[in-house]
Amino acid sequence: MSALCQFCGVRRTERLFALAEYLRARRTGVTAEALAERFGVTIRTIYRDLESLKIAELPLTAERGRGGGYALERTYSLPPINLTAREAAILVSGGRHLVEMRVLPFQKTLESALDKVQAALSISAQRALIQQLDSLRYVGVPAKPTSPEIRQAIEEAWFEQRPLKVRYRGSDGIAEDRRVRLRQVVMDRRETLLNCDDLESGGSRQLKLDRIEKAQVDRHI
Repeated sequence: MSALCQFCGVRRTERLFALAEYLRARRTGVTAEALAERFGVTIRTIYRDLESLKIAELPLTAERGRGGGYALERTYSLPPINLTAREAAILVSGGRHLVEMRVLPFQKTLESALDKVQAALSISAQRALIQQLDSLRYVGVPAKPTSPEIRQAIEEAWFEQRPLKVRYRGSDGIAEDRRVRLRQVVMDRRETLLNCDDLESGGSRQLKLDRIEKAQVDRHI
């Protein structure tokens, strides 16, 4: 086998692992067209890759219709990922930067994830990680602070796809109660913006995270 063929084989193996991990993380159906675009290959190549996953006895399913596509069964999980100290250093450092800059509402979950990444390393790798983190610095403008209770409510509403009751202070300084459903979280350099569907008026609203004075998940729906 030529060196080029060996290289192609390695790249395909890496893509198959990445494809399986991508499907496992998504859980919802993904079309072959979307997968081909995601991995930069043709539709024909994606179909061959999907067939290889089936041959490898991965529980791959396909659903037709709107919202359908290829997915892995929810009970399926891949073996633990072994990170090098270098890989973990970049993940932990970047994550800590996000936490410190407060550019996202999911701060507590991110901190927990970072702790798990670091804890999974060996003692020697953790030492190397700490040394590497000491030499990494990020400079930026912190986002405006928000209380942990508000952040927790927004995170729950986002992941559980539930409506959110908020008391929001407008640009005129007047606070009013609103009931919204989060549609998109936009993290700007200086603040976090929440694009929402207003469940009272039926329109769309963009809320600034730092102007939310109170937030509560509506669990009645």
